[in-house]
Amino acid sequence: MVVRIMGEGQVRLADSHLADLNKLDDELLREMQNGDGPGFRRTLAALLAKVRELGTPLPDDSLEPSELILPSADATLEEVRELLSDDGLIPG
Repeated sequence: MVVRIMGEGQVRLADSHLADLNKLDDELLREMQNGDGPGFRRTLAALLAKVRELGTPLPDDSLEPSELILPSADATLEEVRELLSDDGLIPG
């Protein structure tokens, strides 16, 4: 699957990594619902770091359809709330 991190680019990520990412996504969703700003920051950074670690960056001139779009590392809690569905950033 292709994942876009807003403001950074795209990475190719094996579907087998979704379960690990969903754990972080669930935690992020809980922190957002509880208004936990510091927790939100920490978990968003961890989620993006995990995607970067597990994914293979696509060339900058590549523009493939993204199955997932993740917010940038500096996105605010309010901005991410607007992006979220009830299921979180990563569909389960």
